[in-house]
Amino acid sequence: MEDFVWLCEIESPSLHERAMADAVTADLRAAGLEVHEDSTGAETGSDAGNLLARIPGPEGAAVILLCAHLDTVPLDAPVEVQRDDSGVLSNRHEAILGADNKAAVAVLLAVARRFAASAVPVGVELLFTTAEERALAGAKAFDLGLLEAEMGFVLDHATPLGELLVAAPTYYRLVADFHGHAAHAGIRPEDGRNAIAAAAAALAEMPLGRLDPGTTANVGVVHGGTAGNVVAERCRLELETRSLDHERAAEVARDMVDRLTDAAGHAECDVETVVEEGFRGYRLPAASPPVQAASAALEALGLTPSLLASGGGSDANVLQASMPCLNVANGTERNHEPGEQVSVAALELSLDVALGIVHQAARSR
Repeated sequence: MEDFVWLCEIESPSLHERAMADAVTADLRAAGLEVHEDSTGAETGSDAGNLLARIPGPEGAAVILLCAHLDTVPLDAPVEVQRDDSGVLSNRHEAILGADNKAAVAVLLAVARRFAASAVPVGVELLFTTAEERALAGAKAFDLGLLEAEMGFVLDHATPLGELLVAAPTYYRLVADFHGHAAHAGIRPEDGRNAIAAAAAALAEMPLGRLDPGTTANVGVVHGGTAGNVVAERCRLELETRSLDHERAAEVARDMVDRLTDAAGHAECDVETVVEEGFRGYRLPAASPPVQAASAALEALGLTPSLLASGGGSDANVLQASMPCLNVANGTERNHEPGEQVSVAALELSLDVALGIVHQAARSR
């Protein structure tokens, strides 16, 4: 628990992970491990790079990866951890706690200390990424060729322990800039071309929300105009779609672009649209090695594994390109909210799960 409190009170919003990276590096080195920090800060815009450390296993043993991210979403107030009578930890102030993902960072540091001082049944690579909350930017910039692991585990889902996220979506981000023509709204409105009205027409025709059980679409930002008495010359929309079916996500993104384009044309406006694939979806079969190892670890602790699909992304989406990688629930609650919390019991059990995964991975090879 002490590690978790100490880590949470180090502020590390995305792109400002320097203090957190230094603290984690110092702790790993104190345990006797070498730490490599990459130079991806220049690409991601962060003041720190991703961290990679290794715990060597027996000769010929399997190698696994454990991953957590160093950054948090923005803080509305400082983090001062408080504990209630039931052992639940939260922020004394009206702001996030940072359990996403410092609960996992604390667990990985405890794993490092445990196996750096005693025999480990498999080789363990420890990866700490930056800018995860920025569409997995740190993991995407990381050189996956540096990894030797045969399977990976990311401890980054704020749900009850026992849940294993075997599927996650493909995510597309869209930005549409509408360009109209400004005019005085009271004297010559007919000379104007209203970019806000064009954007609104596009949204009125666009299916949003949950489109099917595995697919969603959303508009999150609308910004435009200069004054109430001016026909709006510009309007920007920021949208997204995500789906557990990669082709379905691409189909929805294309449909969104078509509706944006059609609305602009009808309003005699121009529109510039940028579409980016933020991350690629994945699905792991129940028989895959990481699912088998994590399930066995949970069962050994008396927990029933629950194999689920997630609507959110994690570094596991990126790491699939190198190995089968599973996102494991870490027992935290209400991530990204001022009411974010985690119990001491969940932190301790999460460590037991991680230690169990290491031992079960040795048996599953």
